[in-house]
Amino acid sequence: MTQPFELPHFYMPYPARLNPHLEEARTHSTEWARQMGMLEGSGVWDQQDLQAHDYGLLCAYTHPDCDGPALSLITDWYVWVFFFDDHFLELFKRSQDRPGGKAHLDRLPLFMPLDLAIPVPEPLNPVEAGLADLWARTVPAMSMDWRRRFAVATEHLLNESLWELSNINEGRIANPVEYIEMRRKVGGAPWSAGLVEYATAEVPAAVAESRPLRVLMETFSDAVHLRNDLFSYQREVEDEGENSNGVLVLETFFDCGTQQAAETVNDILTSRLHQFENTALTEVPALALEKGLNPAEVAAVAAYTKGLQDWQSGGHEWHMRSSRYMNEGATSSRGPMDFGGAILSGPALAARAGFGTSAGDLGALLATAAAERLRAHTHVPYEKVGPSRLPDFYMPFKVELSPHLDGARDRLIPWTHAMGMLSEGVWDEERLAAADLPLCSAGLDPDATPEQLDLSSRWLAWGTYGDDYYPLVFGHRRDLAAARLTTARLSDCMPVDGEAVPLPANGMERGLIDLWARTTAAMTPDQRRTLKESVDMMTESWVWEVFNQIQNRVPDPVDYLEMRRATFGSDLTLSMCRMGHGPQIPDEVYRSGPVRSLENAAIDYACLINDVFSYQKEIEYEGEVHNAILVVQNFFGCDYPTALNVIHDLMTQRMRQFEHVVAHELPIVYDDFELSEEARAIMGGYVTDLQNWLSGILNWHRQVDRYKPEFLASRAHGFVPDLRPPALSFALRNAV
Repeated sequence: MTQPFELPHFYMPYPARLNPHLEEARTHSTEWARQMGMLEGSGVWDQQDLQAHDYGLLCAYTHPDCDGPALSLITDWYVWVFFFDDHFLELFKRSQDRPGGKAHLDRLPLFMPLDLAIPVPEPLNPVEAGLADLWARTVPAMSMDWRRRFAVATEHLLNESLWELSNINEGRIANPVEYIEMRRKVGGAPWSAGLVEYATAEVPAAVAESRPLRVLMETFSDAVHLRNDLFSYQREVEDEGENSNGVLVLETFFDCGTQQAAETVNDILTSRLHQFENTALTEVPALALEKGLNPAEVAAVAAYTKGLQDWQSGGHEWHMRSSRYMNEGATSSRGPMDFGGAILSGPALAARAGFGTSAGDLGALLATAAAERLRAHTHVPYEKVGPSRLPDFYMPFKVELSPHLDGARDRLIPWTHAMGMLSEGVWDEERLAAADLPLCSAGLDPDATPEQLDLSSRWLAWGTYGDDYYPLVFGHRRDLAAARLTTARLSDCMPVDGEAVPLPANGMERGLIDLWARTTAAMTPDQRRTLKESVDMMTESWVWEVFNQIQNRVPDPVDYLEMRRATFGSDLTLSMCRMGHGPQIPDEVYRSGPVRSLENAAIDYACLINDVFSYQKEIEYEGEVHNAILVVQNFFGCDYPTALNVIHDLMTQRMRQFEHVVAHELPIVYDDFELSEEARAIMGGYVTDLQNWLSGILNWHRQVDRYKPEFLASRAHGFVPDLRPPALSFALRNAV
């Protein structure tokens, strides 16, 4: 069969190595699959299928250093997960039997008890039998923290298959942002990362949920999935009728040919590998110091990171050999390589590469890789770009404003003065008036009481002030340590259960202490903890921006969109919206794929509104690198109008995705969770809140002076603080 496109030239920075226990794993996994009922009589596989797929080879390449029993167990896990995928296809996807698929999936978590003393049901099929056996053989060697994380990853892997099935039923192809996000769960790379821990070393619980470790896992996931999409396009799209393939998504989204879409997917894959390397070399070591990891814990993180590298190179090698995929003409280039932990480049790399590459070819490959890496760091700040261009935004929701707007405007000025936020050289009354944050609050919550509107306006003022403060004070001074110290102190300003708060050292701290007391007085400790996590996520994302600013690094689109949700304070807004609707909605509903998709569609649209309006302000006047239009320009090598069109189209897709989820996916969620009529009405109110949020934010950006060229020109030489941030000096005085 002719391949639908020529496979691109892959960037592969790490050499593949083969575990010496390959034959032992092959023999064991074949016998195990037969015992579980996955072969003869299953209607899915026979032994010839299993041998052709050669999951033993996959695991021997992806886990080259573990011993024979561990490799056999890991191979059994991969046999099980691929059998699950093919079994689900045959029984439920081909017949489009969503109720049957849901009933099948609902039973599987019962076979993963955190405590092995809890009995499991009698398995009814090979999938259940295999999961019960694997769980019992694996978890005794692992901590309770790992068990929880791996169980969640496995449930995501299983449950999100319903999302794929729903898309097939509707003939819908996801937009790229949604696709990358959901592919991480459906594709199972977070699950694979858990098995990397089993094969190498457990990640310490203190850092397992940290941003650098999350980025390692997510960039690993994206690269694994996008590589698989390229190799499996023919089987998934042409044979199985699958809609969840990155090449197909980009073909549809960009209205381009299959070859061009494949090349673009490969560009994104390469960028994700570069992001993995950047995080491993810069953020992970800093995290180890920040958390005070001991030598054994540092070694565990290093072993895990190297295990993820091995998986990348081994998975690529397996794809080029397995009969499961199209792989004719597949080639790859190798950049700086890791041999036993040493990164080699230049002459040392040439001497040890040994792949039959000429010195000239190798030099060209290294030059290309270096150019790709440097592109993210070569942006020239303060380039004159002219007024921001505003497209015809698709906004299906009508804006409504609170009648208490004028009073909130009058009361915000004395509050910001009292907090000290207008006397630190970042804002003055003119900048505060230009932002007109009560106007934003009045659109977000048109039914608010005067007290509620004041509280909302003050939260927006505090968040916007902090977002301006970090790049101006810490970024321009290249003072990452001060940014981290300030962020830690801000977290201390939010007591959950009666903890003492620090004496405020600046306007941000004083404002947060005041807002926290007003907001959380009637909350339970759990509600306070949730809200605190949301604020912490926002302030920690500001540190990430400072880190990029110091490196002059323009992030890639996937990393940017993930972090933009945090820098915009979106989780804080969502947390307060949810709390306003009471506890009648189970947390599982909010964690479901469709609800997260709904929220992320709204968040992305709102964030991108800001990026479109603030382009001139951020690029020309502030020297920023965190703007979606600049990110697209840098990543795709295109001009401002082209990048703006890409972002505008993405915004429109996200809004249509929001409408799609409300119309088609939320009713399924309500049925799946058997929500009462009262609960459904509450969720309807939550959707209305999100709609008000979207229309209110667009209206605010249209009206305020903050982004208008006339105001920007008049304040081109605005205030720049001359003093070291008070938070740092205060902390140093108290540390002595």
